[in-house]
Amino acid sequence: MNLRSKFFAAACFASAAAMSPAWAADAAPMPAASASAPAAAASASLDGRIEDAKGDVIRLNRDLLVLEEELLFPAGTQVAVFVSMDVGVMFSLDSVQVKLDDKVVSNYLYTPLEVQALHRGGVQRLYLGNLRAGKHEIVAFFTGGGPHERDYRRGATIKFDKGTDPKYIELRIKDSTGKLQPEFDVKVWQ
Repeated sequence: MNLRSKFFAAACFASAAAMSPAWAADAAPMPAASASAPAAAASASLDGRIEDAKGDVIRLNRDLLVLEEELLFPAGTQVAVFVSMDVGVMFSLDSVQVKLDDKVVSNYLYTPLEVQALHRGGVQRLYLGNLRAGKHEIVAFFTGGGPHERDYRRGATIKFDKGTDPKYIELRIKDSTGKLQPEFDVKVWQ
């Protein structure tokens, strides 16, 4: 009896024992030493192949996500809008609305944890999309609590030229200690 036959016989015996306990008690068990070594080697080999397959799937998924972003948002037409805060003591952010060429492209309502992350220097991507070359206008509306805990809604706007390169636009919220008011501005990164 070769090694493959012994392994097959052991597998059949184990499955039959699980299905019929009475038959398993009458059957003569195989020697443990001859069945356990091939089973352990096969199990280790199978585990290794499964881990390799998992790694391949993860790498393939990453490559597909990169390809999808490149196809949906080619670099020549890509525009990305980000939000950042500098200090932010005089303004408590609740939400941001972004309009691009008089079309609302993003509305975002912030949680307290997200606002804390922005205070610590975090930057959030609000919008990623395609935009043809030419002149465009972006308008952002910031809603939240201002000085003396009053409701506050302010806007910032900028006109920019979109060329063949991707555009990165930052919506910045910062404190003006001279005016004791928050300031909102828009910066187009080159």
